[in-house]
Amino acid sequence: MNSENNGASPQDSLAKEDLAERSGQTLSSNSKHLIHCLSIIGQVEGHYVLPEQNKTTKYEHIIPALVAIEQDRSVEGLLIVLNTVGGDVEAGLAIAELIAGMKTPTVSLVVGGGHSIGVPLAVSARRSFIVPSATMTVHPVRSSGTVLGVPQSFSYFDRIQDRIVSFITDNSRIRQEELRRLLMNTEELVMDVGTILEGERAVEVGLIDSLGGLSDALEALYSMIESSGERYPD
Repeated sequence: MNSENNGASPQDSLAKEDLAERSGQTLSSNSKHLIHCLSIIGQVEGHYVLPEQNKTTKYEHIIPALVAIEQDRSVEGLLIVLNTVGGDVEAGLAIAELIAGMKTPTVSLVVGGGHSIGVPLAVSARRSFIVPSATMTVHPVRSSGTVLGVPQSFSYFDRIQDRIVSFITDNSRIRQEELRRLLMNTEELVMDVGTILEGERAVEVGLIDSLGGLSDALEALYSMIESSGERYPD
């Protein structure tokens, strides 16, 4: 990294601390490459504000951050660290689509959990990692609100499910038939449908690219940066 970035002013340090506290984002300094770290933790908060005691990742913070990262030529790569129980389907899928459409080199790392809508978020990066102790839960789309018992409601849920399945299979190695089988598994979760995948199993079925930790994710990101050209040449 250039020497001009090594000496951060007190104002810069305060700005970075505020960024990390408000939205779980950090920008590395004095490193081999300039990496932006984006954490997706707790519940992904979408169109409705969740209770104060809930740990949330707000999509109105994440979306403009992704736009800024993609435009900023000084940021060479994006590391996405996930430990999420899921959350708002449309908000999570919107974030995942933005990440998948970035020219900036991206790597995701699942630690703890990458459940529900966390699955599309994990596979949206160009390369995905999961630590051995982490788990990922895949299950059909659910609604916490009132659902009308009419055919149109079930058709709507089917279309949402198809969008999610298509995104996951387009951005990972898992086959659509295998993913749907895991989604509709009735023999594993108590009072629910779906499957819990530990780290090694998530790699075996093709949902996640590799088993590994932070150093592995950073090494893959560095390799991407060094082999890729300029994102938006003049």
